[in-house]
Amino acid sequence: MTRVVISDPTLRDGSHAIRHQLTTAQISSYCAAAEESGMPIVEVGHGNGIGASSLQLGESLLSDREMLQTARGKLLNSKLGIHIIPGFATIKRDLSMAIDCGVDVIRVGCHATEADITCRHISYARQRGREVYGVLMMSHMAAPDKLLEESRKMESYGAEAVILMDSAGAFLPNDVKQRISLLNEGLGISVGFHAHNNLGLAIANSIAAVESGASIIDGTARGFGAGAGNAQLEVLVAVFEKLNYSTGIDLYKVMDAAEYAEKEILEVIPFVKSTSIVSGLAGVFSGFAIHVNRVASQYGVDPRDIFFELGRRKVVAGQEDLIIEVATELAGEKDKG
Repeated sequence: MTRVVISDPTLRDGSHAIRHQLTTAQISSYCAAAEESGMPIVEVGHGNGIGASSLQLGESLLSDREMLQTARGKLLNSKLGIHIIPGFATIKRDLSMAIDCGVDVIRVGCHATEADITCRHISYARQRGREVYGVLMMSHMAAPDKLLEESRKMESYGAEAVILMDSAGAFLPNDVKQRISLLNEGLGISVGFHAHNNLGLAIANSIAAVESGASIIDGTARGFGAGAGNAQLEVLVAVFEKLNYSTGIDLYKVMDAAEYAEKEILEVIPFVKSTSIVSGLAGVFSGFAIHVNRVASQYGVDPRDIFFELGRRKVVAGQEDLIIEVATELAGEKDKG
């Protein structure tokens, strides 16, 4: 039976959906439930990763250290993971601290064409004896050959796996198959996939990834995440079991963890809204949804128009200030009309 490693970023990617306001009680209880289910990896932190709490990206209720120490206290067998983006996080201030807190798995992310910036962070984490993955975000914005080229860079820096992140939920299953197959054949390390559900395809795309050779798959409780959310964790576990893939996760207990998340953490269960569909079609980061909807209401413009214009400008995470610029321009055009 083929083994699939499930990584659970409910307490990281899901943080986008609640404005990064996770409490110690929520982190502690969810980690205990995930541990009980046999979850291989539980990812914790600000939605944009360790070191990303800011006025521009949203301030976390808790410090990175508080979140990691709380999670570490409950994760005895499950590995504690983090996401880290060079530029938001430094080695000295953030990565070193996280390792000192007992982090096991470090995922170093960057835009799909910028693997060069991950070299120092990946190398440092490997030197400290941690398991390290490279993450290519917004992977729909790069051609398959380019993704392979960037992945090989991460492999050369010491990454033990490369994860393709469909940050905008823009892929169709054939897109996933083409890219994962290429990486699986062209790399000497493991390949993983992180789906978003903007077009309602997160589960289908995750299955396509595994059938094409991916061995690491991300999923969140109830699909918890920005906009339409992520691949729904408990569904992934059930479907992989049905397809005869081994996850090592107790289905009933991961369902119990999802029940807790729904009752005590989620404000709204993610679903595919009109703006989610547009975000996927436009290829815009799912985490922009809250900001786009707020700014659209403020400026009296259609949020769908904002998404399509952001897509035309090829905007990526960290450029949230452009949402207001686009809304202002659209409002001006509306007034002229």
